Amino acid sequence: MPPTELLISAGEASGDMYAARLARALHDRADVRLFGMGGPQMREAGVETVVDSREVALVGLLEVLPKLPAIACAWRRLLAEAHRRRPPFAILTDFPGFHVRLARRLQRLGTQNIYFVCPQFWAWRPGRVRSVRRHFVRGLCIFPFEVKFYADAGVPVDWIGHPLVDFVRPALSRDQFIARYELDPATPIVTLLPGSRTSELAQNLPPIVEAASRLASSRPCQFVLALAPGLVKESVASHLRGSSFRIVESATYDALAAADVAIIASGTATVEAALIGAPMIVVYRVAAPTALIARRLVRAPFFAMVNLIAGRRIVPELIQEEFTAEKVSSEVQKLLDSAELRQQMRNDLTVVRERLGPPGAIERAADIVAGMLATNVVHARE
Repeated sequence: MPPTELLISAGEASGDMYAARLARALHDRADVRLFGMGGPQMREAGVETVVDSREVALVGLLEVLPKLPAIACAWRRLLAEAHRRRPPFAILTDFPGFHVRLARRLQRLGTQNIYFVCPQFWAWRPGRVRSVRRHFVRGLCIFPFEVKFYADAGVPVDWIGHPLVDFVRPALSRDQFIARYELDPATPIVTLLPGSRTSELAQNLPPIVEAASRLASSRPCQFVLALAPGLVKESVASHLRGSSFRIVESATYDALAAADVAIIASGTATVEAALIGAPMIVVYRVAAPTALIARRLVRAPFFAMVNLIAGRRIVPELIQEEFTAEKVSSEVQKLLDSAELRQQMRNDLTVVRERLGPPGAIERAADIVAGMLATNVVHARE
């Protein structure tokens, strides 16, 4: 028999990483051929990406407008391939604005949709969970508190734990990192993670660069800018204005482990920092019209994921108009000035790590999908 065709899709860097690992685990469990939308990590894992996720990657509500033609083109290519190959299952990774609508169309083809990394509808527009109930046969949650939200809405759901637990590990010690990048071991290190999309860099980097300038003028500091996967140095150069930053590639975990303090754009990177135990300031900014709309939609008490997981504010979060160079530099200064405050934050982050679940999230997800595939094959033969 030929391999079973499965559609697998991710629309941003973190989803590409999770879906790639799931793809490898599925290849170990079943005779499958995977196709869909993704990035470099999914391609390396053997997924035929008929759409490159960079074509649709975006952030914000109004920022989607210029990309509508590209999104429509990606949509048509994915659906055309699904129509041609008729996959029994589609594994859709987060990215709800695109994937919920895609699931509706795939369902009409007879494809059963699995939500791998369920979207955070509990934090914004909770009514959209009804779309998951209608168009998905299974949801896989990475945070424990999500299970009740989805189960109460009638979605068959499993908690798999967070995939990052398995592989967020620095490769270098602090001393090794300092030696490799020719840093001064006696000077505090501030690591900067401004985001993974060009739109995020445009919003987040200018105030971060100004905050770094303020800090450097008041005390000895050295700044390490860790590029997210898929970004190149040229993508940040225009924002740095000749500032003295050490730019590192493919070394995010090492840069976080070496940091005395990190300034991080809200998102997956904050969870990575929590797993490493890096004291952090969480920042984020979107275009003003998008922020105005978002305020009407967001229901969560916190913006930073680590605070949501902890159930209380354990790291400073400077969002939108609160995200100024003055406030960022002030919060960083407080942490640099107090070893006690940094240690208290590290202690609080251990609670976050514990709540992310045990290792093996990807393996558990793969077992669930492989089991569903096996059951589907048996039913098809009956």
